[in-house]
Amino acid sequence: MAASGESGASAGGGGSTEEAFMTFYSEVKQIEKRDSVLTSKNQIERLTRPGSSYFNLNPFEVLQIDPEVTDEEIKKRFRQLSILVHPDKNQDDAERAQKAFEAVDKAYKLLLDQEQKKRALDVIQAGKEYVEHTVKERKKQLKKEGKPTNVEEDDPELFKQAVYKQTMKLFAELEIKRKEREAKEMHERKVETGVWTVGEISRQTQREKRRRKIGPS
Repeated sequence: MAASGESGASAGGGGSTEEAFMTFYSEVKQIEKRDSVLTSKNQIERLTRPGSSYFNLNPFEVLQIDPEVTDEEIKKRFRQLSILVHPDKNQDDAERAQKAFEAVDKAYKLLLDQEQKKRALDVIQAGKEYVEHTVKERKKQLKKEGKPTNVEEDDPELFKQAVYKQTMKLFAELEIKRKEREAKEMHERKVETGVWTVGEISRQTQREKRRRKIGPS
């Protein structure tokens, strides 16, 4: 799936999306738990399976490292993963290995840029704060209703999952906005320079026709 399409669908919520997310999350975590020794096969699967471009927006998740790790640990992890998924070492699955390698390389380069790294850390912190606020408000409401104030996020693992999910949604929303900005800037450049393909001219003409049809007479 394309990053923007997946991101938009996932960020929008919905029952089926929630189920798909939890299935993906649980399967990934099972792989991580089962394989204490990293394998090329499982890393390629993790980084390229359906929905991966949505989850790969978080560079820390791609490299499977905590946000608090040092730059030296990031480099060490990159070397480890890049060797595992390198297409030259996985010629029986070279196409997916290439995609996995690109995801690892992109995440590493992003974290080398201190400004982009800070942005990623800010997104993760925002996700955590959102969940904490939501839990606090739910507990307050339960107390007001005279009910027990226990919520599922009291379980550390479920709290972690909630933060993980919210963080991914925030990364997705940022990616959607980035793509929208790029599309808008490209459109403005073409308008300024008058550079249009035949297909783009045709689509623009069709849009103008539709606007005239639904506009005031």
